Amino acid sequence: MRINKFFTEQGHCSRREADRLIAEGRVTINGRVAKLGDQVSTLDLVARDGTVLQRGNRPVFIKYHKPVGVTTTTESHVRRNIIAEIGHAARIFPIGRLDKDSSGLILLTNDGNIVNEILRVEHGHEREYRVEVDREFDEVFVAQMSQGVMVLGVRTRPCTVARLGARCFRIILKEGRNRQIRRMCRILGFRVVSLHRVRIMHITIEGLHAGQWLDLTPDERERLFQALGRPVETSM
Repeated sequence: MRINKFFTEQGHCSRREADRLIAEGRVTINGRVAKLGDQVSTLDLVARDGTVLQRGNRPVFIKYHKPVGVTTTTESHVRRNIIAEIGHAARIFPIGRLDKDSSGLILLTNDGNIVNEILRVEHGHEREYRVEVDREFDEVFVAQMSQGVMVLGVRTRPCTVARLGARCFRIILKEGRNRQIRRMCRILGFRVVSLHRVRIMHITIEGLHAGQWLDLTPDERERLFQALGRPVETSM
């Protein structure tokens, strides 16, 4: 199989991250520096930064309540990186991102193949946030946010926005562009004071304290695999 697929199937990281590591010369196959597109078999020894990668990891799927100040990265040198904060025994990585200055729900796994299945825009998987801005807004703001805003030359997809208070609203997106909500608000003349993700698809943050993580429940996993069209029995 291709070297980047090996990384995802063994739960080491996503294909994109694997390609980056390979391009940086940090991956070897039987002691030789790997190249993008290389093939590996079960007999090959694959190493990252000099450490041989083990095969046959148990699938791990967890949900984490990320506090403000934690950075969504697997880079160990970054202070308060999400992997160090969680301290899981398995080599896991986040599915998507939450900005350092945002909080809330994020999923992590060692199954690299599932990442794109969740994140791909065409699948339309929902992500729900609660947002506070720096001043009161009116119904024009709600309508503009709902209909889509031009961000970096591309209009955001229509979304669901509901008022929760004078300066607070709930927003449900079906796409996840970089700092999307903050940019949408800024273009309309508002600054985000706090941004908190409460749901990804059917998985909610309910019962999770800041900094706490839990394995997905059997029901959460089953519904996740069903939504992605995966056989449940092969993913448990």
